[in-house]
Amino acid sequence: MPQLDSFLRDRSPLSADQKRRIRELTADWQLLADLSFADLILWVPLRKDFKSWPTGYVAVAHIRPTTAATVFPQDVIGDEITWGARPRIDQALSGAEIVRDAQPEKFGELLIKEETIPVIFGDQVIAVIARHRNAELMRQPSRLELNYREVAHNVYRMVAEGTFPYTEHSELFDSAVRVGDGLIRLDISGVITYASPNAKSAFNRIGWAGELEGCVLGEVARKVSQVKREAHDEAIEVSLTGKSLRRVEIENSGGTIDLLALPLLAGGDRIGAIVLLQNVTELRRRERELVTKDATIREIHHRVKNNLQTVSALLRLQSRRIEDPAASVALNEAVRRIASIALVHETLSSSAEASVAFDDVLDRLVAHALELSPRMGELKIARKGEIGPLDPRIATPLSLVVTELIHNALEHGLAESGANLIIEVERFADAAQIVIFDDGVGLPEGFTILESANLGLQIVRTLTENELKGSINLIRTNRGTEAQLNFPI
Repeated sequence: MPQLDSFLRDRSPLSADQKRRIRELTADWQLLADLSFADLILWVPLRKDFKSWPTGYVAVAHIRPTTAATVFPQDVIGDEITWGARPRIDQALSGAEIVRDAQPEKFGELLIKEETIPVIFGDQVIAVIARHRNAELMRQPSRLELNYREVAHNVYRMVAEGTFPYTEHSELFDSAVRVGDGLIRLDISGVITYASPNAKSAFNRIGWAGELEGCVLGEVARKVSQVKREAHDEAIEVSLTGKSLRRVEIENSGGTIDLLALPLLAGGDRIGAIVLLQNVTELRRRERELVTKDATIREIHHRVKNNLQTVSALLRLQSRRIEDPAASVALNEAVRRIASIALVHETLSSSAEASVAFDDVLDRLVAHALELSPRMGELKIARKGEIGPLDPRIATPLSLVVTELIHNALEHGLAESGANLIIEVERFADAAQIVIFDDGVGLPEGFTILESANLGLQIVRTLTENELKGSINLIRTNRGTEAQLNFPI
């Protein structure tokens, strides 16, 4: 609710903790809207301090039910009303009690019934929930609707007593779980007193053929679960008693069900619980497929790396048997380029992420270049900045480009008196820049990368323009040579 602070700035004495409580409530209140088949609007009183009488209210949140049609086609967030315009909201605020059993009122073509619930935090009413339902739909409720409404009354009472949203194990509450996916109602002993049709269907799909009502939910879940009978069985039964907020997943060959147990309280005493169900069979299947796919991809990268190393070793052996110095140098350059590609695949094979930590790759490229340089003891290579993770489609050609630029500087740029190489990397919102500077003899007069016959620089230009969709510039400066590589991310 980023707009909460803007709505209340200089108009409400709510503390940071009280605002956080409002955010927690609106994060979880889809449950309330669905159980009561109602639109909910949260009104926060406007006043200087808690001793002052409110001048009015501002609507800071609005939610519609997924179990019924909305009664407000347009959002009311940001609307303001004066004190006295809505007596039931005033009554809930001043009396700190739920106001219900009001007479329905005409709203457009609908007959709407309004109920108001104070939101208690500590000893203060910090807001009021206005619940709006279509009175026409309340005349002949089904058994499902009656149970949902009874549960809704219990939860609204918890809001008025300050025990909902839950504070203990609140991280287990998932607002993505919907009442319509399946609901089970438990008594204080964990016995099922009501199961919605979707809840029954979910248990039927995983092999429970009997009735659910009258059974202990924990025992039913243990019997259908295929997990070995160990401590897990006891955990299932204890978690599904409804004594506290708990989340359990049961699975067998028929599917997987996620169960969220929510205790119902009255005056601090537990009076039962509800359990929300969600069939997550397809979700878990996709997760397993992704895990398998990720493992397969990592294995492929590992094998590609091994194959590249094999090719590199064969080329190295071949270069030792060739007497022509130019051919031997060409093979060694090929070995170097293959090694840079292998580094990327090695990184991908050892990482669970789909991206390449290119800073690590860059450090290893530099170390490898130093090992191959005949002037290793004289060289000083410094790296500044970080580029972060990159997509493999960028990292592979980039590693080749950087390898060529580093080796070009080491082989052709550094003079006898110059042995400093500086690599500066910088990442922006949608682009990156790598600058490689050497303090050597510099570029010859009239040099252009387009006309250069150097194979390494031709590779750099081709990969930069075609693969990286970027640009490469070699600049002669008073201090040496600077290679500027820019590319989008």
